[in-house]
Amino acid sequence: MSTRTAITSLGVRGITTTALLSAAAAILMFLDFAVPIFPTFLKMDLSDVPALMAAFAIGPGAAIAVEFIKNAVNIAYTHTGGIGELANFLIGISFAVPAGIIYKRRRTRGGACIGMASGVIAMSVVAAVANYLVLVPLYSRIIPLDTMINAYMAINPYANTLGKVILMSIVPFNLCKGVVVSLITFALYKRISPIVKG
Repeated sequence: MSTRTAITSLGVRGITTTALLSAAAAILMFLDFAVPIFPTFLKMDLSDVPALMAAFAIGPGAAIAVEFIKNAVNIAYTHTGGIGELANFLIGISFAVPAGIIYKRRRTRGGACIGMASGVIAMSVVAAVANYLVLVPLYSRIIPLDTMINAYMAINPYANTLGKVILMSIVPFNLCKGVVVSLITFALYKRISPIVKG
C-alpha cells in the first residue's frame, strides 16, 4: 500500500485524526534522548506511540501515514542526511503495521498484546537486516565504520564487528524501544480511544 493510498482510504475523520497523531509523533520525534547502555547516537524517542495508536484506532494505513509524515517533518532538521529518518520510517512501520493488522482481526486486550509483541519482534528483525544491508553502509559515508564500531565497543567490548554490533546493540535497542512504546500505548490507548477512533 502506497502512502497516498493509505491516506486517501482513511475518510475525513480518519484523515483528521491521522493528522493530529502525525503532529504529536513529529513533536515526540524531536524529543529524543540517549539511553546510557547504548552509544549516544542511538536515540530513543516515543514517536511510535501515536503511530501505534493510529494502527489500532484506524488501521495499518493510518500508521504508515503517521510514520511518513513525522519523518517528512523531521527530515528538514536532519543531522544524518535523511538516513536516520529512513531508518525510523522503515523500523516504525515494521512495528506498527503488524500490530495494527493483528489488532484489526482481534479487537481485544489479548489481541493488542499479541499485535504489539509481534510488532516488536518484526521491528527488531527488520532493524537488524536493514542496518546490516542498507543503513550502516549509508551511515558509513558520514561516520566511518571503524568509528561507529569503536563507539559500540566503548559500551560493549565484544561488539567488535558489524554483525556483533547488530546482535549486541541494534537488536537489544529496538527490543527495548518496542517494549517501552508498547507499555505506554497499552496504558494510554483505552483512555483516549474514543477520541482517536476514526
